[in-house]
Parts: sequence; C-alpha cells; structure tokens
Amino acid sequence: MESVQKKITDLKTLLRHYQYQYYVINKSDIPDSEYDDLMDNLRKLETENPNLRTQDSPSQCVGGLSLNSAFKKVHHKIPMLSLNTVIDKRSYLAFNQRLTKRLNISTDITLCCELKIDGLAVSLLYINGGLARASTRGDGVIGEDITDNIRTISVIPKYLIGDKIPEYLEVRGEVFMSHAGFKKINHRAYRDGHKIFSNPRNAAAGSLRNLDPFVTAKRPLSFVCYGLGCCKGRAMPQSHWACLQHFQDWGLPISDFLRLCYSPEDVFAFYEHVKMHRQSLGFDIDGVVVKVDDLKLQTRLGSSARAPKWAVAFKFPAQEKITRLHNVEFQVGRTGVITPVAKLAPVRILGVLVSRATLHNLHEIDRLGLKIGDYVVVRRAGDVIPQIISVIKSDCGVDLSLKSIIVPKQCPGCGSKIHCISGETVLRCTGGLTCSAQRKSAIRHFVSRQALNIHGIGQTVINQLVDKGYIQNPADLFTLTLDQLTSLERIGPKSAQNIIDALVRSKKTTFARFIYALGISKIGLVTAENLASYFVTLDALLRADLHTLRSVHGIGQEAGSCLRSFLNEVSNREIIRVLVVEVGIYWEPVIPKYR
Repeated sequence: MESVQKKITDLKTLLRHYQYQYYVINKSDIPDSEYDDLMDNLRKLETENPNLRTQDSPSQCVGGLSLNSAFKKVHHKIPMLSLNTVIDKRSYLAFNQRLTKRLNISTDITLCCELKIDGLAVSLLYINGGLARASTRGDGVIGEDITDNIRTISVIPKYLIGDKIPEYLEVRGEVFMSHAGFKKINHRAYRDGHKIFSNPRNAAAGSLRNLDPFVTAKRPLSFVCYGLGCCKGRAMPQSHWACLQHFQDWGLPISDFLRLCYSPEDVFAFYEHVKMHRQSLGFDIDGVVVKVDDLKLQTRLGSSARAPKWAVAFKFPAQEKITRLHNVEFQVGRTGVITPVAKLAPVRILGVLVSRATLHNLHEIDRLGLKIGDYVVVRRAGDVIPQIISVIKSDCGVDLSLKSIIVPKQCPGCGSKIHCISGETVLRCTGGLTCSAQRKSAIRHFVSRQALNIHGIGQTVINQLVDKGYIQNPADLFTLTLDQLTSLERIGPKSAQNIIDALVRSKKTTFARFIYALGISKIGLVTAENLASYFVTLDALLRADLHTLRSVHGIGQEAGSCLRSFLNEVSNREIIRVLVVEVGIYWEPVIPKYR
C-alpha cells in the first residue's frame, strides 16, 4: 500500500506541475498524449484504491488558476469544466454504453459532434444583446476578466443581431490562432528580435492574456462558439444543436464542422471525415468532441467535479512523441542556406518511423536550449516535416552527459567558408558557383531571362547535364558539344544547335546582367545595376572592400556582407575569371551614375 500511495502522490505532483504550465503560464513541456497517459494512470490507481482519492486530486478538478493579479477574478455561475478523453473505438463504445446505462434506455441517443479546437476556452456574457464581460476558464470555477482584450477580436460581435435574444446570455467558446496567423506573428517577432511562440495555442493564450489590449488587437485571433453557459429572460431550445444555430443567427461564429449523429457508427464516420480533412483546416485540432444533444438528458447525466458525464473528447492518435536527440547534422540547401537537422532515436508517430527532424536555424537551437543527448518532444502533422517543439529539462541540476551542438565553419557540401550575417541566425555557404548542393539552382539562375537569357536550357535540360556529369558550374555550359546535347532526352540535332547558338549570343551582355547572373545572395537585378554603375569595371568591383560596397546606392550591411563573402571565395573568383577571360563574356563600357 505504501508504494501505491507513493505512486499516487508522485503522479499528483507531476500532473499539478503540468497543469500549472498549461493553464497558468501557457506552455507545455510534454505532448497531450503523455499528459493523458499520466492522468489515466492516476485514475486507475485511485479507482483501485478509493481510500487514497482526495478532492484536490488532479483527477477530480480542472487545472490551475492564474495568480496574475492584474486581471479581475470572475466566478463562473456554471463551472467551465474539462473533458474526459477516449482514444479509440473501444473506449468510445464504453462511454456510449455508460450513457445508455445511466439513462436506463436501450435506444441510441442523438449526439452532436464538433471539432476539438486547440485554443483557449472563454466565457462571453451578453446583457440585453451587448457584450458585458468576457473571462477565461481559469480553474473552472474562477477565471480572469479579459473583456478589453476580447473586444479587440473582430469576429466576436460587440452587439448581437436579430430578435428574441435573451436578456442575459452566457456562451462558451474557443479562442485560437490559425496557422497563417501564427506564421505571420512569429515572422514579425523574429524580424524585430522578439521571442517567438512555440505553437499557435501558446500564441493565442499569450495574446489573450496580454496586459495591453493594443497588443492583443494586433494578433490574428479567431473564435468559435461551442456551447451555452446559462441564460435568463427567454427560454432556449432543449437541443445543443438548435442552440448553436440560434447563436449563429445572432451573429456569433460557430464551427463549419458540426454533425448530428444517431449511432456510434455515425460518430466513427464523422471522426474519420474530420481526421481526413484535418490538415486542410488551417488551424490546430486534436480530436472530435461528442456531446449528448438533448439538454434535459445532459442535466440528468450531470457532471463530476472535473468533467461533464454527457460529453467526451475523442482524441486523434498522438502527433507528438518523446524521444532522444542523438546528433545534429548540417545540410546545404539548393540556395546555399545551411540548415541544422536533428538525428533522433527512432520513434513511431502517426504510423511513420521518425528519426530526423528539422531545426530551421541557429535561433531555434538557442530558443530550445538544445543539447545532444536531450529528451525532446517531436511533432509530426500530416506531410509536414517532423520538428522538435520542446525539450524535457531535468529538475536534477546540470546533466554532464549532454553535449553542446558544434556549428561548422565550413560548408559540409563543398568546404567553402560559411557566412552568418551579424544579427542573423541563418548560415550560408559562400561557394555559390561551385558548391555541389547549389549547382543546379546556380546554373538555372545563370541562364534565366533577366541574367544571361540563354534560350533552350530549362530545368529538365540542366538536371540531365548535371546528372550526366557534363557540367559542374555555369562556365561549363560554354564547353558543351553537339554530341553531348543530342544525348539528352528530347534534344535533337536542331534543338542542340539552337542551344549552342544561344550560348554564343549570350556572351554579349551587360555588366549588370553579369553581376546578377552570378546568383549572389541579396543581390537582385536593381542592386546589380547600381553596382555596375558605381564600379564601372569588374576589377574595381572585385577589389572593393565592405566599406566601399556599402557606399553604393541600395547596398546595406546585409547585401554588402553577402557580396564581399562571395567575392572572397577563391573558387568563385576563378569561375568569374574563366567566364570573362576564357569563355569571352563581354559588355559595353558602363556610364557611371552613383559616384
């Protein structure tokens, strides 16, 4: 008994810690599935040992209450409870069986199914049709007054429309952030040097509980109404579905994914339908909520201190799992950007064995505080590349077995120097014209219309030329023979001759086009024209230091740094020499403009 009591105590302590993180400081160190497993273990032990169950157990009440004194406290007249979960058909059928047994009926019950959106639950109070107060769920009994912030969300009406609106109407719903909105605010935060959010739910929660409504107003928050709290002054329909239709008539947004189900088979069909369309919704969901539609039956079934007995969350298979980081490799993309990739202990997520995950850039490694040997939470959503979303940090002090991630100083593809612009976290290879990883992209850019404009050499031809080993850099294009070209698929003698002729014609160009054709990062056509007008000759450009480059109109620190790094690379300068001296590319003298 003593060991069981210790297990229960340890589980309570752990669950309270995670509840505090989730409900109070809007973060989570573990996936929902791991949290659900811990909760299930606690419930099982308490069921087997009812004398050890206490009223303050995490299994008996909703999570923590924020201690932020900046928000007024709001007492919910009807508690805002959590939901019990099921994870498969068998556990759902057990829930359905409990319904019919408690109601003492043998026929199927009408159920309303909707999306379980991953956001923040809120209560909206309308008095005489006007928004009077809004609050968070908090601990289910006491929440926080967030009225000023809620008023900034455009989809939430300040005044209800239509007729027969109750004098006193409290509705519940979910505030969330779309994937597009999440990407937008993180891009803005990264650009401005601010901390980025780890996921859309944290972004929504942080935005909604910000002390400055003007900040909240700038955040792209959405809302859907999912239920009735209480009302006075007018009788509401005794159907959850019908209540939602009334809410919509009064101007409150409801989900587009709602369905009345009359059997477990109907519920399973809706569940599969939503799961199939999950990736196209544009926002995060983690399952389907199934509710008894008849409000009188809901009342008969009642609730526990933690969750209603008339509803359940039918969760999708976990998209997140915990595994261990074995190593970090750095890979070169086709544009020269070097990306860190995590090598993981293999773990199965959504039926796929995951052993690698993207880390995006150095900022992401710093944000996570990542070290080799860490236990990490990995997420996989549909076809999206798996990514590490958090690190499980030990409470036992410094782990000496962990190793720092070593950032390379040379390109893993070609050995050229790696360049990182001051203030940026993106690594770039400077061997643009010779780097094997960038080869096809560099050649495609070189022949493009705004560069040397070489007709007949598209991506398909370039792929074949590189794959056959005929060319390795743009200068090699001018050594191609008719025999080599006619050996390619769909290239006959006439097409081959046209390509040779186009290559000859392209040798006469402009200094600006030549600079642009080199494919230097941050150097577009307009910038290339400014450089050509300023330096006039290629020799002058090659000799220019960073200070001189920055004196050119339109050249800032970033572009100047990229250009100088490119020109410092010996292999790039050699290809430039071959193009001008051996191939014979030339241009008319340039008239200076920006001296």
